[in-house]
Amino acid sequence: MIGGARSGKSRHAEALVRSAGRERVYLATAQVWDEEMAERVRLHRADRPQGWQTIEEPYAIAPLLARGFDGKPVLLDCLTLWLTNVLLASDDPSLSGMPSPEQACETLLATLATCPGPLVLVSNEVGLGIVPDNALSRRFRDLAGRLHQNVAALADRVDLVTAGIPLSLKPQLALAPVAEYP
Repeated sequence: MIGGARSGKSRHAEALVRSAGRERVYLATAQVWDEEMAERVRLHRADRPQGWQTIEEPYAIAPLLARGFDGKPVLLDCLTLWLTNVLLASDDPSLSGMPSPEQACETLLATLATCPGPLVLVSNEVGLGIVPDNALSRRFRDLAGRLHQNVAALADRVDLVTAGIPLSLKPQLALAPVAEYP
């Protein structure tokens, strides 16, 4: 599930996962850095109906996905927030031992290739705007673009959500993985 900010992608993803089973897992990657983000997280939690097991993990999502959650459908929201967390942590000396963003993406992709159980991923499309004016933003955009292409190549289904309307991009297209992370 990919789309712009506030496009309805999370709501669409939640509906897909709800239809896949009564017990389901919500793997949330957001970190609360300020009051605005705290309110967004609060609203997401309040909008979520009963029946969700929520796990909040900003970094180590690959080991969680590898578990498989006993076949329960999993919603991971959101890949771009996870990538932001990993990218910022790679420069934070207090978080020593974190893999590089490139290594984290490779690990995630390897996990997704063998991930047991139904899985719906949500991510923000970040490549449709202007070229960012700083190196960190350009690095993020480039990492996200490669990650999205590789995830889409692995996925059975890819939907683009705009204005709350999903458009199926795959299975109509056959995608090949892009080059490895430099």
